[in-house]
Amino acid sequence: MPETPSVVTPGNHDGVHLGHRALIDAAKRIADQQGWRTVGMFFNPHTTAVLAPERAPVPLTGVERRVEIMKGAGCDDVLVLPFDSQFARQTPEQFVQTVLLDTCHARGVVVGPDYHFGHKRSGNIETLRSWGGEDGFIVELVQPVMHHGEAVSSTRIRRVLREDGNVEDAAVMMTRLHEVAGTIVPGDRRGREIGFPTANLEVEPLQLPKDGVYAVVARVLDEPGAPLLQGVANLGDRPTFGAGRSVEVHLFGFDGDLYDRRMRLGFAARIRGEKKFEGLEALRQQIDRDCDEAKNALQQTSPELARWI
Repeated sequence: MPETPSVVTPGNHDGVHLGHRALIDAAKRIADQQGWRTVGMFFNPHTTAVLAPERAPVPLTGVERRVEIMKGAGCDDVLVLPFDSQFARQTPEQFVQTVLLDTCHARGVVVGPDYHFGHKRSGNIETLRSWGGEDGFIVELVQPVMHHGEAVSSTRIRRVLREDGNVEDAAVMMTRLHEVAGTIVPGDRRGREIGFPTANLEVEPLQLPKDGVYAVVARVLDEPGAPLLQGVANLGDRPTFGAGRSVEVHLFGFDGDLYDRRMRLGFAARIRGEKKFEGLEALRQQIDRDCDEAKNALQQTSPELARWI
């Protein structure tokens, strides 16, 4: 990284939600005042995936996408540190010296109140401030951002997505639509048979909302300048046909060939849960209603929330 002094905000930054943006905003404010760089930092893989794999959370955002969003939120640079069992044995003092000082040239560090670092999370705000006094960097504490009386966190966003499918609430906490990306693969073409052709998305291993039907926006990623598309997506087991799990997207007014293309999908509103229908005609009528409801929901969706897709 450049040897210019920096203000660093370390953490997982998964989802780059309101709390993370408050940290980045504070770091940028200090850095801009001094003519320094704003540096975001996170580990890959997640520390829990190495230390307690059975408890590892499903990511909200992939690594490259997280870097992109953090830079869009105000970071000049984003340091992605490889995390393994050897790194986990670093003492807090070693972390401060090798990462904050030697790598980032930190003159400021911005963290939340629950920030811990070093072996067995033995470093905390007090120890960080102590070393800052010795090594010449300031430490600023940023309080959690509250939403409906509860702190915004990656864990909370995963919960509302997984348990409730509340993509609207997740979007408020992330200041953008929750998204997944993947490659479009051949399907069974049943949707085309009933007048609703679908793109079948083989998605990255990210947190999906609860099974059901959603109003979505989408963009083809390997097509420069591709327009933002709108549609309706079904997540789940397709119980009417017993066809297995899938993420299927019907795009309004689109009938092109998308096989092997990469697409990003943003969830704007939950329409309904997944259910089994008695036959194709009943399913067709329901999809028709789903499309109408999705179009209405998308009209109410703020363009600002969809701008990252």
